[in-house]
Amino acid sequence: MELSSILKPEAVRVYAAVSSKKRLFQEIGDVAHACHGINAPDTVEALLERESLGPTGVGHGVALPHARLPGLDSVVGVFVLLEKPLDFSAIDRQSVDIAFALLAPEESGVEHLKALALVSRTLREPTLCAKLRANHDPSKLYALLTSPTSVKAA
Repeated sequence: MELSSILKPEAVRVYAAVSSKKRLFQEIGDVAHACHGINAPDTVEALLERESLGPTGVGHGVALPHARLPGLDSVVGVFVLLEKPLDFSAIDRQSVDIAFALLAPEESGVEHLKALALVSRTLREPTLCAKLRANHDPSKLYALLTSPTSVKAA
């Protein structure tokens, strides 16, 4: 599995400021609707429901919100770079400025976990995250994320 199979170029966004986690999820829902035809309110509800189980801020300014949704055929992603970091109740208490949302079919098991592991490995690379934070052009962000050198094998 490669990030390019999960993430479309048009699903990469940069936002100057997002006021809350819920607002971020609404933006992600809107992008998921525009890029994948997924119902935006269902996406927001599923992300909020998953977040209520425990925060998806994984540390170092990165969050990996994810949810399972009925009607999806495959795992899809939305990448968001925030110019103004957002409190995400992350495990290290750092505000989040990089969010990679994963939306998976309701019945997906291994594929969802593989996608989550891939994104997690990718965004654990400090050099890549520094490059992402230094770029605010969605096409450059997409190129950085999907470059074969951005992901090391598991």
